[in-house]
Amino acid sequence: MLNKILRRSTGQTKDQSKDRVLPVVWLLGKTAAGKSSLVRALTEQSDAEIGNGFQPCTRSAHSYDFPPEEPLVRFLDTRGLGEAGYDPADDLAACRNRSHVLLVLCRLDDPVQGVVADALGDIAAHDKDMRAILVLTGKDLIPDPEACERAERTIAAQMTRAARRELPRVSLSLAPNETTDTVGLDALRHHLLDALPAAGLLLEKTRASDAEQLEFQKHKRCVLSYAGVALTSDIAPVVGMVAVPVTQMKMLHELGLRYGVKWDRKIGAAFLSTMGLSVGARYAANFGLRELAKLIPVYGQTVGAATAGAISFATTYALGRAAAYFLYRTAQDSPPSEEELRKVYQRAFKRSSDEAD
Repeated sequence: MLNKILRRSTGQTKDQSKDRVLPVVWLLGKTAAGKSSLVRALTEQSDAEIGNGFQPCTRSAHSYDFPPEEPLVRFLDTRGLGEAGYDPADDLAACRNRSHVLLVLCRLDDPVQGVVADALGDIAAHDKDMRAILVLTGKDLIPDPEACERAERTIAAQMTRAARRELPRVSLSLAPNETTDTVGLDALRHHLLDALPAAGLLLEKTRASDAEQLEFQKHKRCVLSYAGVALTSDIAPVVGMVAVPVTQMKMLHELGLRYGVKWDRKIGAAFLSTMGLSVGARYAANFGLRELAKLIPVYGQTVGAATAGAISFATTYALGRAAAYFLYRTAQDSPPSEEELRKVYQRAFKRSSDEAD
């Protein structure tokens, strides 16, 4: 019964239920809009890896899981709109139910975007809360800055009418032989972080400013993996009450191994005490689920209308980030102060929640 609830809540089929639920980025656009090239640029995978990685998921749509060895995000690519004999209605209906953010791709040198606007309008009519980002590709194909700006305004206005609201947008170049458009890609990653933190945190290009941040980059995907499990576990509240703290406990132990610090009662008590939690002493006496469960809400109670899953994702990621900072400093014989650790947690929570600025 529980598996049926989870599948229905996540849009999974029985065959898919063996796979962990992933945040899904849906790419929508005409043929040659640059969908595969965009995935390549965001993931920094080669054309061959991207081309071989996409697998059929509907009659005319394909999905690509990244990273391939331990997927944390799924890209969903529908067939190019406007192709002769292709009716996208079935694909649009199927993809609406399994996507978390929509990337609407339009080439700036192609002003005829009616089929994309129609598809976007259909999606918006069925799901007014669908998060969408307008990605204008081919910036390199219009060398005149004024002409490029006019094309941006024209297409953006068309998509605004279709979506019935203004979409965040970014213009970029995906030319394979040109220098990577870091400005455009960074802008898109920023929008993704706002729209879908689970994907944005994975795809962002973090520039470490010190040795601790550089070390955390080696373990970031580990933390994101556990945060993703927590998100999935909390789809059904009764399951989440047990599964989320278990997931967090496993994450803390693995981080301890990665940082060369054994996560025992003493370290656990020191961590919670430094976090400023009143349960620190009891945690040391009873290193179990009941105390760890009290760790879940911590600073996350101000997330307003966020779902339980989103809260669990954000708190788990923030907990992992704070633990990594604590373990690194502990291994260096320089334990952080309560204020330092709280700031690390709060900053990580804000970046990984749907309420991020």
